[in-house]
Amino acid sequence: MAKFIFVTGGVVSGIGKGISAASIGRLLKDRGLSVFMQKFDPYINIDPGTMSPYQHGEVFVTKDGAETDLDLGHYERFIDEELTKRASITTGKVYSKVIEKERRGDYEGHTVQVIPHITDEIKNSVYKAAKESGADIVITEIGGTVGDIESLPFLEAIRQIHAENKKEDVLFVHTVLVPQIPGSDELKTKPTQHSFKELMSNGIKTNVIIVRSDGEITDSIKKKISLFCDVPVEAIVQSENVDLIYEVPLVFHQNGLDQYILRKLDLTKQPESNGDWGKMVERFKKSDKDVNIALVGKYVALHDAYLSVNQALLDAGWDMGANVHIKWINSEDITEENAEEFFKNVDGIIVPGGFGSRGLEGMMIASKYARDKKIPYFGICLGMQIALIEIARNALGFRDAHTTEVDAGTPYPIIDLMDSQKNLENLGGTMRLGNYPCVTEEGTKARQLYKEEKILERHRHRYEFNNKYKGEMRRAGVVFSGINEDLDLVEIIELKDHPYYVACQFHPEFKSRPNNPHPLFKGFVKASLENKKNK
Repeated sequence: MAKFIFVTGGVVSGIGKGISAASIGRLLKDRGLSVFMQKFDPYINIDPGTMSPYQHGEVFVTKDGAETDLDLGHYERFIDEELTKRASITTGKVYSKVIEKERRGDYEGHTVQVIPHITDEIKNSVYKAAKESGADIVITEIGGTVGDIESLPFLEAIRQIHAENKKEDVLFVHTVLVPQIPGSDELKTKPTQHSFKELMSNGIKTNVIIVRSDGEITDSIKKKISLFCDVPVEAIVQSENVDLIYEVPLVFHQNGLDQYILRKLDLTKQPESNGDWGKMVERFKKSDKDVNIALVGKYVALHDAYLSVNQALLDAGWDMGANVHIKWINSEDITEENAEEFFKNVDGIIVPGGFGSRGLEGMMIASKYARDKKIPYFGICLGMQIALIEIARNALGFRDAHTTEVDAGTPYPIIDLMDSQKNLENLGGTMRLGNYPCVTEEGTKARQLYKEEKILERHRHRYEFNNKYKGEMRRAGVVFSGINEDLDLVEIIELKDHPYYVACQFHPEFKSRPNNPHPLFKGFVKASLENKKNK
């Protein structure tokens, strides 16, 4: 039987609850346990797939095609496991399932209520995740903060799970902020005390408190929290500010958190960690080279909109002993006249995914600049599409070439709607989502980087390259180096006679890991380093 850890947040949101949960997962995995992670989001949307990136940052896609919160990206990078749709539960999903059951008559005439029907559905999502994953530990993060109205059914559900299982099978972790008063710099624990009492009023007695604070949480402060919150001092750990987020598990380990959790869960016979994660972090921190990458996108005002891309770039750089410095460029600001000013000091240019018409012309100017100046270029999803449109316009002379997403009447529909996407009524959950196979062509950069013929990559798009233009594109120097043979779709393209001009229709950032950076990101960063050296 699996054991369960529930991570809640108090006082304020945005204090690193997801990183704390992922760090605990990393520590337990390093102690020989299999781990599955979940996020419960209280919003009524079915998923974040139809949300603006400015609302919740990037949409992370699981291998089986679930559109989820960006915290799942942290989970996968830390525990190095591919999660599934069971990892993302929202209020919208829960209520939708309950209403479906009510309409079918599954409740046999009973009045449908929050308790027990909504809470039962939430509990089932935890138990099913445990059963399907076969994990030793299921870690579930509850989104939002204690006291939020929309979180109440989730808190009641996890209280019931605690009541239904042995006490050594369920653990509650509470993350809090200890604020520093301006002027006096005094640290105040009162918000933590109130947060703890709020949890207690919901029937949940926390076992571990993780503290975020700009100040040092001294032993005396820990004793005060311990006294008022009835938690042992050894179970109160500060999540210190660190240079790399991957240091957080090491901080927790140094404070004995993993040992305490194992003891509370009656798992004291687990072996010690082999220390590989710590060795990786130390190697990353010794990076002594620098490389400048321009990230050209339309959502750059919120860096979380490109969180996995950002992290994949950093991880690939650190893996090669280099610190990647990202220059965030709003594609709407780029013109033919100012492109030189934007890109004169960059070593590589990346254009990530996106939707809609805004900023496309600036992205095309960026891709043309990279093509003309022989600067390493990496296009992801939309970044591949605009690269092909730019080549059609400027290398083939198809001046009005476009994507039918923007111009339905273009005479040169280089990018067109996939057949499977036509006549769809709903936007949510209907794109090409999740893992799909791809075959890399022999003798290409793609094959050289992957070192494999058959690969699996994650997708999130509606539009694709129009195969009608393959012949013209080849004459312009385009190499179709990755193909989905089942659907006859172009997955990877590259340019002849260019140091690194590679673009893909899928999202490789979702499969990149700090201890195993994605080959396309490694190839791009390596080419950017070589470009800097040659300059």
